[in-house]
Amino acid sequence: MLKKLTFILFLVTSFTIHAQVKDTIVLMNGNYATGKVIDTLIGAVTIIDSTAKTKKLHYEYDEIYCVKFNDGYKKYYYRQDSLINNWFTRDEMQYYIYGERDARKGFKARGALIGAGVAGLLAGATGSFFAPVLPYGYMALTGLPKVRIRHKTISNPNYIDYDAYILGYERVSRSRRRIQALIGGTIGLAAGYGLYFGLLKDKLPATITLRF
Repeated sequence: MLKKLTFILFLVTSFTIHAQVKDTIVLMNGNYATGKVIDTLIGAVTIIDSTAKTKKLHYEYDEIYCVKFNDGYKKYYYRQDSLINNWFTRDEMQYYIYGERDARKGFKARGALIGAGVAGLLAGATGSFFAPVLPYGYMALTGLPKVRIRHKTISNPNYIDYDAYILGYERVSRSRRRIQALIGGTIGLAAGYGLYFGLLKDKLPATITLRF
């Protein structure tokens, strides 16, 4: 009986320790994945996702900045090499990733969403075949204005002193602007066309009609 209890206790303890083991893969895009790393061979790192115990995730080496193992050991996959466009040093890339991560958490791009939505609504309300040019042209231009980094979105005030951090923040922010502009422009355009065909078609001058 004592042997059975000891064996059961051993299994429970082993399971608990295994469940607490969490390695972390830090990705080049600023995201990260946690779980148990089970393989680091053949050009990729395989991890058992901590949110779905039976799901395996695979990340190629060039997607990974480093892997932080549960025992404190770190294995870096990023290296500075201009031949593969890795211009930053390892430390600079770390700040670049911090910038990506902070922008992903804190930059909302509501202005791009609203602006493209209004452009799409106004263009669609004309009923013109060329109406999509306005909102999607707006989307293409949203990446040009300078990104304003709000201090409340910065996880560490000292990061702003590093150019690599700013570049990482700007990359994600401009990408988010374009995505939000695409969403807002599409919704606005659909609403504008709905407004035109529902209320304005007979009240506005004739628009371009295509004949096939």
